[in-house]
Amino acid sequence: MKASIYGTPGLTSEDRAVLAEIHQMRKELRHVLRTPKRWQGGLRRSALARAIRGSNSIEGYQVAVDDAAAALDDQEPLSADEKTFLEIQGYRHALGYVLAMGEDDYASLNTTELCAMHYMMLGHDPAKSPGRFRKGPVFVHDDRTDRVVYEGPDAATVPALMDSLIESIHTGSDVDPVVRSAMAHLNLVMIHPFRDGNGRMARALATSVLTRSDIGEPEFSSIEEWLGANTDDYYAVLAVTGQGAWNPRDDAHLWVSFNLRAHHMQAQTVARRVREASAVWEELDELIAANSLPERTFDAMFEATLGWRIRRAGYRKRADVEEQTATRDLSALAKSGILVPHGSGRGRYYTAGEPLLRLRRAQREQRAPLTDPYPWMRPKLAEPR
Repeated sequence: MKASIYGTPGLTSEDRAVLAEIHQMRKELRHVLRTPKRWQGGLRRSALARAIRGSNSIEGYQVAVDDAAAALDDQEPLSADEKTFLEIQGYRHALGYVLAMGEDDYASLNTTELCAMHYMMLGHDPAKSPGRFRKGPVFVHDDRTDRVVYEGPDAATVPALMDSLIESIHTGSDVDPVVRSAMAHLNLVMIHPFRDGNGRMARALATSVLTRSDIGEPEFSSIEEWLGANTDDYYAVLAVTGQGAWNPRDDAHLWVSFNLRAHHMQAQTVARRVREASAVWEELDELIAANSLPERTFDAMFEATLGWRIRRAGYRKRADVEEQTATRDLSALAKSGILVPHGSGRGRYYTAGEPLLRLRRAQREQRAPLTDPYPWMRPKLAEPR
């Protein structure tokens, strides 16, 4: 007998209008990125680092964006502790797999693949049973209120529920991929099939559904960054939807609208970053010419403008130069005042100098506020429950 899971709710006219705007913004992004620009690589890398940081921050693993980027480069972190960075690296491997499989259709997606993703994510900690469904009860504890806020379904039902989840993804081709992604996210996090890592797995699965749906530009399709920046709202909508225990007959409409809001706000953010990146690189062109610097220093300057710390090892790898050349390039950037050096030896890194800080301030001063497609939602989520 098929196990019941949360079903896809109907969309309101408001939802359909927001969804149409999301797809229009995605279409415009695809058009802009169709012609390769020098800044695209840095923007994609930044998007991945922000997604990794965002999803892990929800679980309390806080790192700087440049440390998340260090995981992408297989570099050591500057400030993250070992335990936290292992979690970041694990998520980086799972998300890398999700993006690598983006060209596949849903035919290959099954529970074995999800367990493999879980192992990639938590294989560094055998105590968390990486790659295996839980064998006992699971409870979600809110550390802020010191109380249990959710109890997952009986462990004996997990395999059948996960089979139903996979089937819903396979058979939901008539459902918009953004909505299908949201429902895959909800069902996995409510089933809570693993001892640990369920939230991150649910968000990785949601991104996987999007990347396999040809939604376009998979590095920019994730809402993990936005969820990480709005964790209280994320927990609130899960609490309203879940009502403390597994009950898939409950209405999931608020959850879907919440996800549409997240996609809309994230798409606006990406569009703004694309515009800013184009403008920043024009300014960097002028700095390079004025200081007779090699063009390969663009990436380091761009990342420093974002507020990242630049290290020789990472610069050398991305610029594909010898160590001596990397040292000479960074010294030239420091001598010109474009970068500011800190520390010495292996711990040495560089941050934005005054020319880049002025550029960053100018971009931020020109930013227009984002438009909230559901202005009523945050007050609703703040209501006492």
